[in-house]
Amino acid sequence: MVEAAEAGNSRATAYTTLSAGEDFRHELEIKRSRFITVLRRSGSEDEARSLVADLRREFHDARHHCSAFVIGPDRDIQRSSDDGEPSGTAGIPMLEALTKKETVPGATDLSDVSAVVVRYFGGILLGAGGLVRAYSESVSSALALVPLVRRSRLRICAIPVPHGVAGRLENDLRAGGFTMAGTSYGGSHTVLRIAVPDTGAEVSAAAERVLGLTAGSATLAPEGTEWIDVPNA
Repeated sequence: MVEAAEAGNSRATAYTTLSAGEDFRHELEIKRSRFITVLRRSGSEDEARSLVADLRREFHDARHHCSAFVIGPDRDIQRSSDDGEPSGTAGIPMLEALTKKETVPGATDLSDVSAVVVRYFGGILLGAGGLVRAYSESVSSALALVPLVRRSRLRICAIPVPHGVAGRLENDLRAGGFTMAGTSYGGSHTVLRIAVPDTGAEVSAAAERVLGLTAGSATLAPEGTEWIDVPNA
């Protein structure tokens, strides 16, 4: 998935998030209480808070709608709510489950994710420690099952070529492992766009590859940056 976005001044060049698509749901029963976890990919605080509002309407008879979210490539927006549970027993454990999720060995970089745990009380008190474990486990078990993607900040580079050679060059670029980022058409030229890691060395290497593929007839023009989803291996 290629999606235009403001790169801003983010220190991060990549992070992990949920695959685009529908909300992900997972339910646990702990001592007769139902814990329904819903995860949503959220690119802003408003999007994250909308999940809470949606679930309050859907599960209007539930006692608690506890929430946590992490937003931004640098994970600089982090919020949580206990929603009536004893202080520190729901929102913070949920937030820690998000921020401490190991997405690849040694890396904890999950972001742009909101989590809500809807609880239906089952009549058995869990105690503070039991609630902490229940809310943490609810989010962690959902994260263990949800599909994730790598989101990378890539430099978009344009390659103008005559219409007649565009198709062959695009095939060569794909075969060479380049990520295609769109095509536009002018009067006499097709402009192919590729996405490469946002460093001077990578852009220079891509320019050399393009020269080699076109026998020196095409040049590469760096444009802006975009955040692009790459499925995890």
